[in-house]
Amino acid sequence: MINLENVSKTFNTGKPNQVNAVEGVSLQINSGEFVVIVGANGSGKTTLLNLVAGNTLSQGGKILIENTDVTRLPEYDRTKWIARIFQNPLLGTASELSIIDNFRLAALRTRRKGLSIGKNDAFKEQVRQKVASLRMGLENKLEQPIGTLSGGQRQALTLLMSVMDECKILLLDEPTAALDPKSAVNVMAIADNLIKENNLTAVLITHNLRDAINYGTRVIQMSEGKVIRDIAGEEKAKINQNELFSWFD
Repeated sequence: MINLENVSKTFNTGKPNQVNAVEGVSLQINSGEFVVIVGANGSGKTTLLNLVAGNTLSQGGKILIENTDVTRLPEYDRTKWIARIFQNPLLGTASELSIIDNFRLAALRTRRKGLSIGKNDAFKEQVRQKVASLRMGLENKLEQPIGTLSGGQRQALTLLMSVMDECKILLLDEPTAALDPKSAVNVMAIADNLIKENNLTAVLITHNLRDAINYGTRVIQMSEGKVIRDIAGEEKAKINQNELFSWFD
């Protein structure tokens, strides 16, 4: 599904503060895999995710999605494959719009938006049922401005909205970092269910080592712009928290 071939990204090239954020990374992520990426601050995790998403373009190497070369394609040209959940819940929604209007925009994510956006009864019922699955009581508040909700509620809704339109890849950039512990647990459970139900290929960046153990089919550790560990399958399933902590000694 995703192939990175010797991909690199450097910031501030030739200056004293030059940063080699990603250095010659080659990586293959198969369809349906749920990859968790861990690493210290500055290890290149977010830059790698940005390179896949297309809001940062690589300076070397090649990026392919479903065997299509997307190396030079900007972010908006990759939306037919990719949906992204950000660390900040505010980034995934339009605060001043209602819940139902946010869902309607999400349903048109990969298509041209006209001057008007229809919300017929069938669409409202579809959204109501999806929102009801969260068990947050929001299905009866679809006309409420989404900006009035808590961060956890907005992040949960953003996850649902990510699969309202065509989506094969879900990128999760520390989606629980700004949430309280209870909301964080809930959001990760929702994300895991959506990934499984929709057979998505997913990449999660997290500093929460417990989530790195509990979720995903593969865990990758980055350091100084390079992949230094890549563990999958039964070996990944056997990793415990103490072992994962030891990676950062």
